[in-house]
Amino acid sequence: MFLSAETHSIPLSDGNHIPLLGLGTYGDPRITRKGTALECVKLAIDVGYRHFDGALVYFNEHEVGQAIREKIADGTVRREDIFYCGKLWNTFHSPELVRPALERTLKALKLDYVDLYIVELPMAFKPGKEFYPKDNDGKYIYHPTNLCATWEALEACKDAGLVKSLGVSNFNRRQLEQLLKKPGLKHKPVSNQVECHPYFTQPKLLKYCHQNDIVIVGYCPLGSSRDASWVNLKCAPLLEDELLKSIGKKYNKTSAQVALRFNVQRGVVVIPKSFSPERIKHNFQIFNFSLTDDEMKAIEGLNKNIRFVELPMWSDHPEYPFHDEY
Repeated sequence: MFLSAETHSIPLSDGNHIPLLGLGTYGDPRITRKGTALECVKLAIDVGYRHFDGALVYFNEHEVGQAIREKIADGTVRREDIFYCGKLWNTFHSPELVRPALERTLKALKLDYVDLYIVELPMAFKPGKEFYPKDNDGKYIYHPTNLCATWEALEACKDAGLVKSLGVSNFNRRQLEQLLKKPGLKHKPVSNQVECHPYFTQPKLLKYCHQNDIVIVGYCPLGSSRDASWVNLKCAPLLEDELLKSIGKKYNKTSAQVALRFNVQRGVVVIPKSFSPERIKHNFQIFNFSLTDDEMKAIEGLNKNIRFVELPMWSDHPEYPFHDEY
């Protein structure tokens, strides 16, 4: 597969295409300076990124949308050059709330459609104004989950032209099968966004998704931040791995660039999140080298089956996805 900075999109099962490298736009709203996402997305478009991964719960879609619109207005890109992925949050799983949630994203972006809209997690929370509803004891309030009913409401959004492609995130095999075997399925999920990197290569889920024409989009492709409040720190930082560093030395690349190239080369979309101008540029420089078969096998051998993002605070949810093997 020939990949270049200009052409690195792969086909989705519905006839649309997704760029293999995107920019994640999550930033903790409590500590991220206002305007950061706006400036970083504009820079990323200038660097060559065309794929942006966002969400309503990132609280910065208005900035991401403004950046995209400004770069369209100045002639750098056209709307059809940009691939934007938005996400349906847990409090909007009830079918009657799905379209209003997507419309909130469109209103924030000030765009007519999103390219991909995904169910962020298979776990429904109690609907309401609070994105993280809790009771008086500080316990999360869940909501009965009907993934098929939620999916039907998403299919209606696609039929209405509000979204080009539909996908999911953090779904295990059983949850994917629930949708794929749904009676009267109109639009199958084209993608499943899950944690994926050399320490967590997801071989079984990857194989299952390939067999069903579902593209894996890998989040945390460089490992994760070391925030102990939500990240499993039992594992050493991925980017300090000696094998990745030694392969990087051979190509005059960083361990981060090697880790990204590894996934891209096996058809896994990567969406490294960064608000560092230098890293945004570095992460895009993965199209002027390629790994040998032996190097790919060696990196696959690093798999420790360790998740950085375990979401233990929701492990008692009936649809918590990580109890299953894959």
